[in-house]
Amino acid sequence: MYLIRGIQNIDLFLSKHEDVDLIATIGNFDGLHLGHQHIIQNMQKDGEINDWQKLVIFTEPHAREFFAESLGTDEEKPPRIFPWSQKVKRLKELGVEYAFFLNFNNQLRKMTPEDFINNVLSRLSIKKLVIGDDFRFGANREGDFSFLQQWGEKNNILVEKTKTFSLHGERVSSTRIRGALTNANFEHAKELLGQPYTFYGKVVYGQQLGTQLGVPTANLWLPKNKLPIAGVYIVKVDLEGKTYGGIANMGVRPTVDGQNPVLEVHIFDFSKSIYGKKINVEFLKKLRDEKKFNGLDELKEQIFKDISTAKQYLS
Repeated sequence: MYLIRGIQNIDLFLSKHEDVDLIATIGNFDGLHLGHQHIIQNMQKDGEINDWQKLVIFTEPHAREFFAESLGTDEEKPPRIFPWSQKVKRLKELGVEYAFFLNFNNQLRKMTPEDFINNVLSRLSIKKLVIGDDFRFGANREGDFSFLQQWGEKNNILVEKTKTFSLHGERVSSTRIRGALTNANFEHAKELLGQPYTFYGKVVYGQQLGTQLGVPTANLWLPKNKLPIAGVYIVKVDLEGKTYGGIANMGVRPTVDGQNPVLEVHIFDFSKSIYGKKINVEFLKKLRDEKKFNGLDELKEQIFKDISTAKQYLS
């Protein structure tokens, strides 16, 4: 999959792929859930008939996330199902040929619908554009389906609105998935995502506290995005084609006065050094919330209780 990193790289993309006709869609695509997959599957069918390649244009960060950061109100940020790098990985798995990382910043926020079309859409060889039924764009969200439809009619471009994708009579949405994850309902989240909820990332160096406590951990870098889960969980870890059981702590580690969120994973019956390697962590069940213990001995005692509970569950 070819990734266009920002408006400034459209010309570079065109220099390499100028003869490619595209069927495109635009959105945030947080989670790439069943509704998103339905759009991509329909794009695939159209692409095969008309010899078009699929292009997914996604914005980062979420608009509400951008405004919350601008105002310094982090509590207003919508939890992110997973970071943009995992979104790119998932788009590849779904067979998307081209993705466009569109940075939501002040420049994009102030861009009129006309300017967005001129600076982005009209520069690409789009033959058909598919958008969600609630999609709006441009300064003050003035651009909508009818605006795009008028542009399409003038330029012989098909503009199509997707129908709501429902499951069990309810609309599948990122909001529903965030709610399921916040409530640790991983089975429901899995149903809406079309796959288990996972966090994928590279193992980095931490404080080595786990090793001191006799429970070495693999630490994963977390983005600054607000995530929908926090606490201690039973997990499965995929590493180099093998699957292991484990427990994971997602949070700030209050007992050691941690400041920044971290994902620490203790992999059962595993002792190899895996710094720099990428692992996939699947969340199965929440054990408890994070809490501040009265010292490391009390923390260690609780961790071993968590391990015992997790092993019983996994067996």
